[in-house]
Amino acid sequence: MKLSSYLSEDKIISNLKGETFEELITNLLKELAKTNKQVKVEQEIMKKAILKRESEASTYIGNGVAIPHARLEYFDDIVVSIAFPEKNVTMKNIMGEDEPVDFIVLIVADVLKNKNILKIMSGISRLCLKNKDVFKEILKYKSPEKTIEILNKMKIEIDHNITAEDLFTTSILPAKENNTLEDIAKRIIMDRVSGIPVVDNHNNFLGEITERELISFGMPKHTTILNDLSFLTVGEPFENYLVNEKITTIKDLYRTEGIITIDKDASLMEISYIFMNKGVTRIYVLENNKYIGLIFRSDIIKKILHI
Repeated sequence: MKLSSYLSEDKIISNLKGETFEELITNLLKELAKTNKQVKVEQEIMKKAILKRESEASTYIGNGVAIPHARLEYFDDIVVSIAFPEKNVTMKNIMGEDEPVDFIVLIVADVLKNKNILKIMSGISRLCLKNKDVFKEILKYKSPEKTIEILNKMKIEIDHNITAEDLFTTSILPAKENNTLEDIAKRIIMDRVSGIPVVDNHNNFLGEITERELISFGMPKHTTILNDLSFLTVGEPFENYLVNEKITTIKDLYRTEGIITIDKDASLMEISYIFMNKGVTRIYVLENNKYIGLIFRSDIIKKILHI
């Protein structure tokens, strides 16, 4: 099934009015209610569910795109709508900073249709984040007719088998071998992660650098072979680290073993099995050995169990 098959011109709203995110959702549902009887009947229920989901975690995915969504009990339809806000309404990005929203995709479905919602969201992400020239053309016209025409040409398929491609995030940019310890420490803090992928200049995956390697570099070398440090009464850790953090690169420090990688077509079953049995909290997604994204264990909760 193609992404465009979920849409029709009456579900694409140009110049959606609203000063806030809540006003945009309210007005979008009002527009949809004009042609959809089920939306008209359950309009308030939908609004509450959408805003509740938004309060739990932002549905803003970056690049001016938001995908607000909700699951309703006994809702025997899937409503997908696109809207172009008339005014600059902002939403928080992953770093907590305000960014203007140019493109809203609303999805409402039954509580048991997680797969459908996730696959539609994945299709939208591929359109907006990976086909930026096409997306710019859609934003240029902001037209129901032109949007449908472009989506038909794109032929973005929406099947129901969830794979790594639907789950991974591209927000964690890889490190390079010439990055310094200071660079990595800043990234770990800013990105709120414990590990960062390392790639070469051609984006080939090399390994990962984690909190553990940074801490290990700061410890006296002889402590790595000891089982008990209770007899040590002198010395402080991290003196070597603090002296060399600006000049020491991670080239000889990052890990190359014990790292889990998968192909972008790996199934949800395989991914879940790895998280349950391998004791890892992140899996790196590769395509032809090139890094394309990262799946956190928490993504199974956020994108499958509590979408």
